[in-house]
Amino acid sequence: MRRAFAPGLVAFALAVSAGAAADRTIVLPADDRYATLALGPGVEVTRQQCSSCHSTDYIVMQPRGDARQWDGVVTKMIKVYGAPVNDQDAKTIVEYLAKQYGN
Repeated sequence: MRRAFAPGLVAFALAVSAGAAADRTIVLPADDRYATLALGPGVEVTRQQCSSCHSTDYIVMQPRGDARQWDGVVTKMIKVYGAPVNDQDAKTIVEYLAKQYGN
């Protein structure tokens, strides 16, 4: 009798746990990495170029700076970290960052 009871108990436990797992729903927040950037001219280029390597949260958490400081940051991303940003996009990004996240 004990042999017949153990497999039945295991089958029952599996059925109950499978049913309980099927009833659970986990809702994750939307992946909106771009919500933190201020709107303005150059925001799309900045989103496209910068978020290919890091989240835009990284940008908004930086200390505010003038165009010279932001140019240094963008240049570092290109020369040190190898960000594939052309000269025109780099200029647009610096102008955007200086205006939106400047002193």
